[in-house]
Amino acid sequence: MRLGILLTSLALSFPLSLGLAAPASALRAPDERPAVVQKVVIGKSAQGRPIKAFRLGERGKPKVLLISTMHGDENDTRRILTSLRDRRPIHGLNLWVVPVYNPDGLAHGTRKNGRGVDLNRNYPYRWADLDGSYESGPRAGSEPETRAMMRFLKKIRPRWIVSFHQPLYGVDTDTKDERFARRVSDKLNLPRKSFTCGGVCHGTMTGWYNHHFRGSALTVEYGANPARRLMQETVPRQVLSIWGAGRG
Repeated sequence: MRLGILLTSLALSFPLSLGLAAPASALRAPDERPAVVQKVVIGKSAQGRPIKAFRLGERGKPKVLLISTMHGDENDTRRILTSLRDRRPIHGLNLWVVPVYNPDGLAHGTRKNGRGVDLNRNYPYRWADLDGSYESGPRAGSEPETRAMMRFLKKIRPRWIVSFHQPLYGVDTDTKDERFARRVSDKLNLPRKSFTCGGVCHGTMTGWYNHHFRGSALTVEYGANPARRLMQETVPRQVLSIWGAGRG
């Protein structure tokens, strides 16, 4: 018994990385986060905070990635992902969630990362040198968060990505898979919109992924102040229904 306790303690003391992750049993107490089957740290932020990804659901099922808090001042939607992570096991889907992609921005309550860069303008696809609110960094892929997510996406290659934002309230139909966008709009009960970013949609994560991979990445926006119950209770069920998945 003492040996088992010691081994569990040692497993918890080692940092997790994308390449080497401890089994789920070593990551939690018996009844803690029963939906989580794998946890990895995909990288660190500009200020050294870990960026964590959690795998839920079942291998061999459709692979989906959900991302939230790419902008640190758009943090309400992370409750969707933490609700999926922290409750009953999920079946019918191979689901990854990154609840906080920009931990520096979240810590400071700002759109940008710890070096003042908008991560959703930093990807190496149609990158442009932008300043002000959409500061795109000194070059494409300059930020550690961007490089970490690119490595992660190249490794797991999800069939679908949904990136949650605020406050434009809608589902982007100006995307790679319009049929998927319509289904998401219907299931989430959000209007269909074309998010042009006022002409500054350069270097976006969804654009980069859609250009380089077979899968489809989509932007979903909620309002500025969505109800907590909506984010924690209603939307997680709606999200699972997009792929006909459920909880065990």
